[in-house]
Amino acid sequence: MTVKRGRPRGFDRDQALLTATVLFWQHGYEGVSISDLTKAMGIAPTSLYAAFQSKRELFTEVTDRYGDTFGAFMGRALEEEIDVREGFARMLREAAVNYTDPGHPAGCLIVSAATNYSPDDEDIAVDLRGRRQSNVEGFASRLAAAQAGRQLPPAADPRSLAVYFAAVVQGMSQQARDGASTADLAAVADLAMAAWPR
Repeated sequence: MTVKRGRPRGFDRDQALLTATVLFWQHGYEGVSISDLTKAMGIAPTSLYAAFQSKRELFTEVTDRYGDTFGAFMGRALEEEIDVREGFARMLREAAVNYTDPGHPAGCLIVSAATNYSPDDEDIAVDLRGRRQSNVEGFASRLAAAQAGRQLPPAADPRSLAVYFAAVVQGMSQQARDGASTADLAAVADLAMAAWPR
C-alpha cells in the first residue's frame, strides 16, 4: 500500500500566503516563527515546508505577492495618469487610504518588515532595501520621461524628486503604524505636492 504525502485536504495556498502576509506585516520577518505561521494557517510544519520550502522562501513569495496586490497602487497611479504631477498626487492620496485601511495592518510591509534584524537575517534587510530602491528608480524613470516630454521643468532634478517622494511615502507608512489617520496622511500628501517644481 502506498502512502500519499503532501498537503492536507483543504490546504488553500492563497489563503496561507495571505495569512503569512498579515503576520509578517504586523511583526516583521524576525518577529514571526514557524510555529506562529503554522498555528495561524492551521497546518503542520511539514505542510508548510512542502508548500514553501522555508520561512525565507515563504517571505520572498509574500513580498512578491504584496507588490502585486496591496502595494500595486503606486505603480498603477504612475502608469495610468497621463499627467505626471497627477500621477504622483494620486499615489500619495492612495497611500493615505491604503496605509490606514483597517482591513489589514497599517503602513507598508516593504518598509516595516525588516526594521530590526539580526546578522543572520541581513539578506532580508538587503532584499527589502533593494525593493524600496527599485521604487526610487521607478519614480526617477517616470520623472525623467516626463521631463523629456516637457511635463517637468528643465531645471528640475528627477533623481532628487524621486528620492523625495520615496521619503514621503516611507514616512507616511511609519506615521500610519504610529496611529496617524487617513486625514492626517492626506494632509501630508497635499503638503508634499506643494514642493512640485513649477
